[in-house]
Amino acid sequence: MNLGERLYSFRKSKNLSQEEVANMLNVTRQTVSKWETGQSAPDFDRIVPLCELYEISTDELFTGKRSIDKNIIYDNCDNNNRKARAFSISFSVFLYFLAVIWIIVFEPVSFISSNLLVGIFLFICALSTFNLIYKLMSIPKTPGKDAFNSNKYKIIDDVVSMIFLLIYLILSFITSAWSITWITWILYAIILKIIHLMLGVVKDEEK
Repeated sequence: MNLGERLYSFRKSKNLSQEEVANMLNVTRQTVSKWETGQSAPDFDRIVPLCELYEISTDELFTGKRSIDKNIIYDNCDNNNRKARAFSISFSVFLYFLAVIWIIVFEPVSFISSNLLVGIFLFICALSTFNLIYKLMSIPKTPGKDAFNSNKYKIIDDVVSMIFLLIYLILSFITSAWSITWITWILYAIILKIIHLMLGVVKDEEK
């Protein structure tokens, strides 16, 4: 497809007549017709107005190849990565709850030994942890999207860790169930990651 054919195609895609294009570019209808039939080419000072009128780049005008906006690619990658992280965290949280439900439901059942009960509980927790770590470590970060470099977010991390440390110690001393209260740290890791994701979304919206 030559330049004239491309100009004709772009005009048709905008549902414009030759006369309308001519009025917008301050040229005659015959000039537009000559451009589209290949009898002449647009002057240099008409190239940019043509591109703006047809909403195309100069590369697309002369070569017919649509240029790719890197920002769009980065945004798409970032959205996909965020969805993948959200799914991974949601699935891991589900598995952690499933492990707790397993203990609550089957602990009173007499024919299930305590070793089997604890073993399956630990297996589900290990599976959830593996999924969480593997997925989050394998998903690449989008360039320029790191939201946690500033001291502001480090302070938030420190505050959350202190809160969960107090919760862990209080629950452990009150219940004396040290073998169970360690689950608090699993919840800590999950909630901290959720906070990170939320802060990342807020920072992206502020840009």
